[in-house]
Amino acid sequence: MKCTPDHNTSGLISVATATSGDQYTQSDILNHFNITDKKINKIFHHSHIKTRYLTLPEKNKDQKFIPESQEELLEKHKKTAITAGRLAIQRVLQKSDLCSKDIDYIAVCSTTGLLSPGLTAYFTESLSLRADIHRLDVVGMGCHAGLNTMQSVSDFCALHPDAVGLLVCVEICSAMYVIDDTMNTAVVNSLFGDGAAATIISQKTLPPVAPVAKLLAFSSYMIPQTLSAMKIRLQDNKFCFYLDKDIPYVIGNHVKKPIDQLLSRFALKTRDIHHWVIHSGGKKVIDAIKYALNISEYDVRHTVSALQDYGNISSGSFLFSYERLLQEKLIQRGEFMVMMTMGPGATIECCLGVF
Repeated sequence: MKCTPDHNTSGLISVATATSGDQYTQSDILNHFNITDKKINKIFHHSHIKTRYLTLPEKNKDQKFIPESQEELLEKHKKTAITAGRLAIQRVLQKSDLCSKDIDYIAVCSTTGLLSPGLTAYFTESLSLRADIHRLDVVGMGCHAGLNTMQSVSDFCALHPDAVGLLVCVEICSAMYVIDDTMNTAVVNSLFGDGAAATIISQKTLPPVAPVAKLLAFSSYMIPQTLSAMKIRLQDNKFCFYLDKDIPYVIGNHVKKPIDQLLSRFALKTRDIHHWVIHSGGKKVIDAIKYALNISEYDVRHTVSALQDYGNISSGSFLFSYERLLQEKLIQRGEFMVMMTMGPGATIECCLGVF
């Protein structure tokens, strides 16, 4: 089926990513924290993650890591998020042949640290964005926040057809590291990585560096009675992630609802979707989605490869996958794409695009 976007449809003009900290294998991380428990080792080595980028604490003269206070973790988030986010922004501006003064709206999502003023203010000052720029900081929505924030940028561009919007997802998951011998902590610490992603969104005709995906519609589904399934909690006077062990099955059991809702608006079926850009939530989550939607390993190849190389970068993961899709250079005009993220709530967010 063909779908022709109307004149006021925003498009993804370009995307760029950046990592922060050092690159670690799973064995490197276990060695860094002197973790020898066999069960925890098994969790790390069965995560299907090969490497991640993290900013881990230094070691003392006895080769034991130096514990970080909550204040130090928040400062690490601030410093590292500004550095990584700024690099992603600079890269996406360069790709789009834009300068910082061209940006009319900036929206930033991050859940791994709390700042006031938010990251948009720091990026505006450090990158010399305009003083009259419109800003939005999205905090606390977790891994699905990238699509929520993308919708806000798309909506702004719909109201301002000549505007150029900037979406930034920046997560410093190592600023929420707690080390203990519990299985939940082991799962969380085996999964998340640090990084940032940025994308330019506009209705304007800008020189594209890759095929432009027009954003047709968004859908959202908050799964009932799952408020506590994914959350940030206080442990040992530090903020950390909590993931319920049944999350993959919960997502798999409900993912068709927002997908069907979205596709039915355009008389589409899952078989009409050429490209799937899914949040790298973990191998079990990806497998559950594949099974529920009856899509193939090939359909999620970029999601899987991003997970292997970067781990779960929370809100920015799907843009790492999207960047790899564009780099593949196989997209044809008129092909449909679905982007999907999932996170606390528990919530599933979807977006339909067409090239």
